[in-house]
Amino acid sequence: MASTSINPSASVLDANPIEGVLSEAVRVLVRELGEDPTREGLAKTPDRVAKSLRFLTSGYEQDIDAVINDALFTVDYSEMVIVKDIDFYSLCEHHLLPFFGRCHIAYLPRDRVIGLSKLPRLVEVFSRRLQVQERLTNQIAETVVDKLNPLGVAVVVEATHLCMAMRGVEKQNSVALTHAMRGVFQEDPAVRREFLDMLQRRHAGTTLSRSLESFHE
Repeated sequence: MASTSINPSASVLDANPIEGVLSEAVRVLVRELGEDPTREGLAKTPDRVAKSLRFLTSGYEQDIDAVINDALFTVDYSEMVIVKDIDFYSLCEHHLLPFFGRCHIAYLPRDRVIGLSKLPRLVEVFSRRLQVQERLTNQIAETVVDKLNPLGVAVVVEATHLCMAMRGVEKQNSVALTHAMRGVFQEDPAVRREFLDMLQRRHAGTTLSRSLESFHE
């Protein structure tokens, strides 16, 4: 194929230089794939893709402290706090294809709790980046540890990866499961089992429930 240079000034998004570069890069990609980026169905595709990529990777621009926004409260509560079934969508950094699923977060407070809505927001911050599931799981857990200083944190992530379903091994029904245990969730099997049992009861008979059995010990 003919060599094609990227000319950011050719984009209709010149008001946003970064999106302009992205848009022109997509236009080059479409051309190199053998298509005509000027035809009706594709004429606005580069700008649409540029905007979508900026949204899907907007987590890079998010400040964790601004997201939490001081929603940390001193409360006399010593039992487990769990937020389950947090939907997320991310992009695999190896193929730029989506992976998506659910995240489950638990923590055992030391002396403070976090506003419940902030846990899904943390998942959004880290999932809206180029990611691998293992790093995503650890980043969520480490952030809760760092900002809340709880007695322990547990994060379980289950996801479908389109890089495995659409290409490569082409296994459409496979689900990847990762977990990060910190503090008492890592050190005390009874605490870990309580959390995992709660997840299993909620998802009885599912792939998640069967997979969690291996995490008990």
